[in-house]
Amino acid sequence: SSRIFGSFLTWMQEKRSPVFVMATANRVDRLPGEFLRKGRFDEIFFVDLPNINERIEIFRIHLQKRRRDISRFNLRQLAAACEGFSGAEIEQVLIAAMYEAFAQNREFTQLDILAATKATQPLSRTMTEQVVALREWAQQRARPAAASVAEYQRLEF
Repeated sequence: SSRIFGSFLTWMQEKRSPVFVMATANRVDRLPGEFLRKGRFDEIFFVDLPNINERIEIFRIHLQKRRRDISRFNLRQLAAACEGFSGAEIEQVLIAAMYEAFAQNREFTQLDILAATKATQPLSRTMTEQVVALREWAQQRARPAAASVAEYQRLEF
């Protein structure tokens, strides 16, 4: 792996064409420092857990993907019940609710989703210390990816 890292670092340093390099990392603190210095990655963004409006949109996307008529779901209530959930965890809650209902030979409902939510412990709760540490790291070392936060911080300067 060190040889691959070395090759990638060399390419990042010596690239001649205009390339925007993107990567994701859940444990940015474990990346070698030479990856994080300016000039390798143009910017470091922090993507936090989704806020309520983002969770509403995540529910909308996944419900529309699986059902055409989502008007019978209260997206705000579902999003509020999933505070601290990642987008992937929200999708899995929906899938769990579907499996439970379909096992009973019926369509899934709002209550099925809420029950699946209550039965799920998101990583933000099971790994609270790691999430807090990542947020603290990002506060001083990364730009927020959320537009509302980024705009607010831009106005502070």
